[in-house]
Amino acid sequence: MKLLARAFATVFGIGRFPKAPGTAASAFAVLLYVLALHGWGWPIYMFFLAALFVLGTAASAAYAREVGQADPKRVVIDEAFGQLLALALIPAGWLPVAASFLLFRFFDIIKPFPIRKLERLPGGWGIMADDAAAGAAAWIIVQLIMRLV
Repeated sequence: MKLLARAFATVFGIGRFPKAPGTAASAFAVLLYVLALHGWGWPIYMFFLAALFVLGTAASAAYAREVGQADPKRVVIDEAFGQLLALALIPAGWLPVAASFLLFRFFDIIKPFPIRKLERLPGGWGIMADDAAAGAAAWIIVQLIMRLV
């Protein structure tokens, strides 16, 4: 069970990248979306995101307990989830995808209020919630941009 939680929390080893593992996990999520997920209907995609959030929360909490850290740098399932949320049901064209990626990374790194406060939630909830909020903020802005352009 520990091996499965570790694999899932690190997105099958992406969290072990020596430089910018969170960005690497976000880029992996972009590729996954463009190559496989963008055509899914909204009910299936939303169910997938909900399941990913629940599993990510459990896996990240288990891995954090295993290594004795509140939010280990190797845990990147939160970045993958947040990026997939930011991409939710947008066209797979390069402009909306690039905007989603850049905005998500901005909100994830800067963590403006109230996103930073969500990190204080206990265990896996804190690990996942701030990235969920960053993904939601990026999604909202991408939606606004797409409506204005």
